[in-house]
Amino acid sequence: MLTLKTTLKTFSTARPALWVGLPFSLAVGMVLYFATANSIEADSRTRFAGLAQNARNTISARIKSYTDVLRGTVSVFQISEPLTRRQFHGYVRGLGLAKNFPAIENINFAQLLLDADREAYLQRMRSERAADGTVLEDFTITPPGRRPSYTVVTFVEPEERWAATLGYDMFANPLIIDTLANLRDTGKLFTSGLPIAFISGPNRTGLGMRLPVYRPLAPTATVAQRRAAYIGTVGIAFSVQKLVQGVIDDVPIRNVRMMLVDNAIGPDMRRGRVLFDTGGAGETVLPSLLAPARFSATLPIDFNGRQWDATFSVAATELYTGFEEFAPWLAMMAGSISSMLLYALFHALTSSRRRAIKMAKGMTRELRDSQAKLQLSHQNLRRLAAHADQIKEGERKRIAREIHDDLGQNLLALRIEADMLSSRTRERHPRLHARARSTLQQIDATIKSVRQIINDLRPNVLDLGLSAAVEWQIAEFKRRTGIACELIDEPKEVALSDHAATAFFRILQESLSNIVRHAQATRVRVELKLNGNRLSMTVTDNGIGLQAGERAKVGSFGLVGIEERISILGGSFSISSNGGDGTTVCVSVPLHNEPSRGGPSGAVAGKSESHAAFV
Repeated sequence: MLTLKTTLKTFSTARPALWVGLPFSLAVGMVLYFATANSIEADSRTRFAGLAQNARNTISARIKSYTDVLRGTVSVFQISEPLTRRQFHGYVRGLGLAKNFPAIENINFAQLLLDADREAYLQRMRSERAADGTVLEDFTITPPGRRPSYTVVTFVEPEERWAATLGYDMFANPLIIDTLANLRDTGKLFTSGLPIAFISGPNRTGLGMRLPVYRPLAPTATVAQRRAAYIGTVGIAFSVQKLVQGVIDDVPIRNVRMMLVDNAIGPDMRRGRVLFDTGGAGETVLPSLLAPARFSATLPIDFNGRQWDATFSVAATELYTGFEEFAPWLAMMAGSISSMLLYALFHALTSSRRRAIKMAKGMTRELRDSQAKLQLSHQNLRRLAAHADQIKEGERKRIAREIHDDLGQNLLALRIEADMLSSRTRERHPRLHARARSTLQQIDATIKSVRQIINDLRPNVLDLGLSAAVEWQIAEFKRRTGIACELIDEPKEVALSDHAATAFFRILQESLSNIVRHAQATRVRVELKLNGNRLSMTVTDNGIGLQAGERAKVGSFGLVGIEERISILGGSFSISSNGGDGTTVCVSVPLHNEPSRGGPSGAVAGKSESHAAFV
């Protein structure tokens, strides 16, 4: 009877505790749920914005390359005038449109023709085509009828697909007469504001760009001079779908929707014409209380003076990994359970000392297990960070090598060709020689830019050893900042793995970058020292030093990154600073686990020789 009363009393006191503890634990779980969901959403939105920016940059680069094709074609008419059909065909065939510029549908030349020269023009065109063995039956100007002047499509490539446009008089279209006149008078590039009917249709849009062609060596400083020198226009027609679709296919996210809108006013006085739209993509419902339906980003694109807006959107589920989809729920469950356990522990401690001791022992065992798991998780995260860092450095190395091997060698070959052209035209063609020299200077500037990009990704001097890399970095630092920098390098050659050497080099980069941004120093001292089996590096400046709280400042990860790199190598990291007396950063790693290096391998040496040839 006494036992029954005790049980009923315990149950009656436990029920109020349960009704208080349950809402508390649910509230803690919901807070953790919303915090985790917001964090995952912010990270996904940032990644999506970066991918959208990359896609936008790629589209802009393609538009620039197609514009360069148009300008290059106009330049051909400055070399030989009048240009023959065979010369035009050979130039366009050399461009390799299908392979290098797949979005270009055709390149054409429309010649200005007076009615008095009509018969001579027709006779010349028929004679040229007959000489090439490609006779076009009854080559004539369309639409029929005599007009004071014509702008006749004289050349078009690829001709087998666009032969029907040959002989078409563009002046017969009243919508573009003013456009051609403005093109002639200004000499500026014209971009189409209306889709081209020949290559447009449902779900596809074709646009065009045109540039005026003036007689070689004729003055074009004034409107009158340009009108006198004007001989026609060169235009290209391209498919917006082909221009953009490849970019969307390369985005590493499925079901990305892109809509390209022309927001400039066209000849038909319309604004907001949709040029391309991948259409809606199927969505899956994410089991989350906070997840947005879609992420969206709208970025401007300059189409040679016309503003396009590229809107990228994707379902939120496409950006979330399997773990991220359920992480908020796991956080809520973990928070609710943990808070319920803590509340139960508090209730047990206040109700009975013996129960508290017993439950404390159980919780202690659980906390020890959780601590062991947490420590294991921390170690796994460190290994994951080290792996990610190695992947990043390897990717930098690969990208730098590919830029060097492909783009570098192509630029070198292009420079040789341009130099040969400059040498051969020095005496007999001064104007062409000047153009060749200008091209040579542009190539040299491009080579210098590519070389700087390679060094920013991963300096090849790292392959020559840590000492050489440190000397190079300090020389670059002094050149860019003008700050005096002293190097004390005791071990000229150290057997150091590529991973450790890269870590030391990145730590030096981060330390020097912090000095430039924050230290306001005038002198820097870098010391490499070998003490037994430990290699240490010390970076000291005479700047203002670290202020209170700067090391733990939110959003500052430079020192954290240095500490993590050294921890991965099993080394030590220290930083000391007195306000106004400068800062000293010291890192040290053991060398007993480092593999010996006798010098650069044959592959590295070969790469260095190739790089030297490129530089």
